[in-house]
Amino acid sequence: MIVPEKLKKGDKVAIVSLSNGMGGDKEFVHRYELGKKRLEEDFGLKVIAMPNALKGSDYVYSHPKKRAEDLMMAFKDKSIKGIFTMIGGDDSLRIIPYIDYNIIKNNPKIFIGYSDTTVTNFILYKAGLMSYYGPAVLSEFAENGKMHNYTKKYINETLFGKENVVITSSLEWTNDRIDWTDKTKNNVLRKMQSETHGYEILQGTGIIEGELLGGCLEVMQMIIGTDIWSNIEEWDNKILFIETSEGKPSPDEVIYALRHLVALGIIDRIKGIIVGKPKGETYYEEYKEAFHKVINIESGKKDLPILYNVNFGHSAPMCILPYGGFIKIDLDKKIIILEKH
Repeated sequence: MIVPEKLKKGDKVAIVSLSNGMGGDKEFVHRYELGKKRLEEDFGLKVIAMPNALKGSDYVYSHPKKRAEDLMMAFKDKSIKGIFTMIGGDDSLRIIPYIDYNIIKNNPKIFIGYSDTTVTNFILYKAGLMSYYGPAVLSEFAENGKMHNYTKKYINETLFGKENVVITSSLEWTNDRIDWTDKTKNNVLRKMQSETHGYEILQGTGIIEGELLGGCLEVMQMIIGTDIWSNIEEWDNKILFIETSEGKPSPDEVIYALRHLVALGIIDRIKGIIVGKPKGETYYEEYKEAFHKVINIESGKKDLPILYNVNFGHSAPMCILPYGGFIKIDLDKKIIILEKH
């Protein structure tokens, strides 16, 4: 895995819309402007939008090739040091035919996103470049009122070059919803809740280590069997990280998805699993039971470590996890340590 150079203040970064084009819609463009302002003022970056990123939902949906061209152009441009996703969506799959893996491999740089961006993370993994599962412009960088301190901490530590980043549970979280179309509420803080669970160890003890691979569970189901899906040997000794989206799949759907990973032989090869905080803590206990049923009972993997309720993906606030990055998990201390990131 190629580890990209870290960002520094003054670097130019690009915004891409690889799935949903809402960042260019008139009712949401104010959130793009807010996210751009935060990238510039809070992190000292110079921000540009790629040519098609702000053309709106209809155009972006109808032109997957143009989305891919934006991504390839951003990688080829030597002046651009990082690429940030506007938002997730549901059809990043349609950019796959237009990807040039050599362009990515020969021009390594920071790339970050989550949710449907799982597709692009797997594309970059296939190209041999480590990327990051983390904040997007319209959501986390344009957070109402101000960015969460927890999110900012891990942006600074992970993307700007601290060694051995230690990730711990956030002390608070939110699922409060504020209408994104109402720009008068840009300064209204979402209501926070105290974290009552923290990280939970569903099974396993001690310290495990390995490279990370995973993403949004529903999106992973879409890419199984495609050209970007990692072959079975790639899963050897990996730590699988998975989370569920705002769609809040039912516990049965999670069971089916986990059984699919078992049937593929992946669960037999990995060293552990990290599970994201369920959106809004919906199905919080039911998801735990789903993992216990499939991994512990059906698969007999009673000692396979599972760390549950980690703040990444569709969780606010969130940390950042590196695709292909080498990490340690101390199950006794309930911490994650990013070593190669």
